[in-house]
Amino acid sequence: MPPRGRLLAIDYGDKRMGFAVSDPEQSMACPVENYTRRTPTLDQARFQYWIQEYCVAGLVVGLPIFMNGSESPKSQQCRQFARWLHQTFQLPVTLHDERCTSAVVEDRLVELDLSRAQRKKKLDMLAAQVLLQAYLDSRRPPRGAELETFLMENDAIEAEAETENDD
Repeated sequence: MPPRGRLLAIDYGDKRMGFAVSDPEQSMACPVENYTRRTPTLDQARFQYWIQEYCVAGLVVGLPIFMNGSESPKSQQCRQFARWLHQTFQLPVTLHDERCTSAVVEDRLVELDLSRAQRKKKLDMLAAQVLLQAYLDSRRPPRGAELETFLMENDAIEAEAETENDD
């Protein structure tokens, strides 16, 4: 996956899909749309629209996995869908564990006291947002790692300078 450029996440479903997009620096995910699937041709046109609209550099597809880590029956469908996306749009595609994304979003929407119809309108795109943010966060170095690397590089430079001074 490219280190910069917008990423488009897709919360894959048979009837509906959710879309979310990252900023170009790949630090933050924003929900874009809930999409009700129609025909393969119309679905492809919708993916193409979002890819062009946001100048997408890569795609992230949610991979449904059971809590014990094994794959669900829908996992194979998602893998096939990811291959199709790559072949069709010639973009890098990665699958990312989507465990609990919809459940977390559903719980939050219930807490906000939204009706079932209101939750349905938002669920898939918010699940795509949670999925994409989790993916983005997983690629960041742990807090303090950059400082630690900087300090180690400084120590190496100082040691090299001392060696040169000794000569």
